[in-house]
Amino acid sequence: MSLTKADIRKDRLALRDAITAEARIEKSLAMADHAEAITFDPGTIISGFMPIRSEADVRPMMSGLRARGARLCLPVVLDRETIVFRELLPTATLVNTGFGTSGPGPDAAELDPDILLIPLSAFDRLGNRIGYGAGHYDRAIDRLLRKGLKPRLIGIAFDVQKVEEIPAEPHDMPLDAILTESGLMPFG
Repeated sequence: MSLTKADIRKDRLALRDAITAEARIEKSLAMADHAEAITFDPGTIISGFMPIRSEADVRPMMSGLRARGARLCLPVVLDRETIVFRELLPTATLVNTGFGTSGPGPDAAELDPDILLIPLSAFDRLGNRIGYGAGHYDRAIDRLLRKGLKPRLIGIAFDVQKVEEIPAEPHDMPLDAILTESGLMPFG
């Protein structure tokens, strides 16, 4: 019997939730070290995220990317349908942006990222991913593609979130790479 996306999501998130806070910190720091393998030119716009629940803490990684010349932004959920990416300056005050997230306020510049660091529930060896079920990133990626942009999609997850196979659908955008505590793994 094959599992549904909802079953896979529930299973992998339970495994992620079981990682102790201390182990999550160590794994997140390992990811930050492995982020050196992400290649980009100075000025490249990279979207990170502020961690919620048991997600990897990418803030040390984002600090390292900024030190290497990246321009950072964070996703901001405007409503149930729309994510925009607002510039994250070192002096930015973060505000509650809904859905348990925080990000720069409405005065921050909106940017189109060249690279998206994407939190997720599960991934497979082909770069297929399962998000949290609301489709925010799917719609944001689609919007960027319709603008003629092709952002590099890098999933951020712990090794325990890997599954053998995800039932991909035609509209699903595969990841270009996944970054876990074991390193950066490109797909395709």
